[in-house]
Amino acid sequence: MKHVVTIISLFFLLGSLSAQDEPQMKQGKVSYITSQHVYVKFENTTGIDVGDTLFITEDGEKVPALKVNNRSSISCVCIPIIDRELKIDQKVFAEKRKSKPDKPSKEKKPDEAIAEMEKKPEEKKSDIQTEPEEIATDEEQEEGTPEQDVSGRITTASYSNFSNTLADNSQRMRYVVSFDAENINNSKLSAETYISFSHRNNEWSEIQDNLFNGLKLYNLDISYDFNANTSLLFGRKINRNLSSVGAIDGLQFEKQFGAFTTGVVAGSRPDWEDYSFNTSLFQAGAYVSHRHETDQGHMQSTLSFMEQRNSGNTDRRFVYFQHMNMLIDKLYFFGSGEVDLYKQNMDGSKESTFNLTHLYLMLRYRPFQKLRFSVSYSARDNIIYYETYKSILEQLLERETLQGYRFSVHYRPINKLSIGARAGYRYRPADERPSKNLYAWITYSRIPVVGVSATLYSTLMETSYISGSIYGARLNRDIIRGKLYGGLQYKYVDYSFVSNELKLLQNSAQLSLTWRIIKDFSFSLDTETTFEEDNTYNRVYLRLTKRF
Repeated sequence: MKHVVTIISLFFLLGSLSAQDEPQMKQGKVSYITSQHVYVKFENTTGIDVGDTLFITEDGEKVPALKVNNRSSISCVCIPIIDRELKIDQKVFAEKRKSKPDKPSKEKKPDEAIAEMEKKPEEKKSDIQTEPEEIATDEEQEEGTPEQDVSGRITTASYSNFSNTLADNSQRMRYVVSFDAENINNSKLSAETYISFSHRNNEWSEIQDNLFNGLKLYNLDISYDFNANTSLLFGRKINRNLSSVGAIDGLQFEKQFGAFTTGVVAGSRPDWEDYSFNTSLFQAGAYVSHRHETDQGHMQSTLSFMEQRNSGNTDRRFVYFQHMNMLIDKLYFFGSGEVDLYKQNMDGSKESTFNLTHLYLMLRYRPFQKLRFSVSYSARDNIIYYETYKSILEQLLERETLQGYRFSVHYRPINKLSIGARAGYRYRPADERPSKNLYAWITYSRIPVVGVSATLYSTLMETSYISGSIYGARLNRDIIRGKLYGGLQYKYVDYSFVSNELKLLQNSAQLSLTWRIIKDFSFSLDTETTFEEDNTYNRVYLRLTKRF
């Protein structure tokens, strides 16, 4: 207990000694909104770079809202990183710093930091109609020459697990290379990749047996833009209009006709065991998408058809539909579904069918600025991870809350205080009893004097085979503004297994630190210790990242 008090005291002390100089802020405003992008206009964009974060203010606090994807001398094309709806003429702020000279640049994909997870590549970019007077000068439009833009990230990480049990201690190394080269040598050719390689200290033989037990190619492709509306891609890539299909190995062709976008794909699916290339898993399909824009909002619909085979035999034939709608003020709808058109019976006979095998519906309503509701229904398949560092309990929570009905509410009654809750319910014929879960939290941002953000949270769950609760508290703050960020967390777990009446009682403490060594070079440390009645488990995660 003495050591815990010492760590907490040091955490607050470092915070009180942190630099007090606030970065200079540049103010702009939202000038235009499409289904994928938000346009922000400034007097000038000096000091703003592609990849920077733009902020809005809520109750006097800075809230990260947009990521700069492209810029001209007076305007930025941004990708939203906040789940709240922005308005035309809404004020947006950027932290000013020294910047490279203005130059036209092609739209690029969002920074990986937006993705939150390193396990899945970003979605394919889509061409959009922009406002020429805001996005490029007359000289830039006349010139129309594509300009090379290269960015990437290299990460080395170590995951260590050790305990006082008879289980062996383990260490897992993971290396990630993410690379995006737009308009190579100022041409219309682009390339991108997202590759990871991981191995355990005592399991190198598995890599020797099969390289793809450690090597994962999540994204590896080259593309050619014939013009602003036509593109051809070859390699492994998730298509935004066919996201439920997953990665496609092969060719993808897309053409835009005004508000319509059409495309065809042909190739194969990644191997389901190790995510390697498997040409026997052939697949091909086509899609059409329509986008409608009005002053009130936007609406976009996508319809696609896919045929998937296994060693020449039809494995699956289905139609995929996706629709999003923001035409009604303060109300957002999203829905997606899959209908299987082919069925092979156990006796080998084949027949056409019309069977709904995937459905997701979500409705979000924001009656006023400080209150937001959402309700959803999911009949999706459980997620299969080829790489994951979630604990068994975390995976269980995710699996039990993915399907069924879900309701959530988020409320900010006063400045700096926010309250939220999320409830889920699922009942299937195979379940002995319904699965129910409730997650609730309360957060106070930047407590006076100490400047710490504090969160209290709890999770209650009941399924056919497990029931219990989790209670926790979390503290976060900038220890040295812009350089060092830290967090402390405590969690109490009380679960019981229905089948054998065993109980799982845990106390867990976690410390997180992120140090921005220089502009594009950072180091992070996460350490967690879990105490049970007789056993103690420790996890240490170290990561070194270089961006370019």
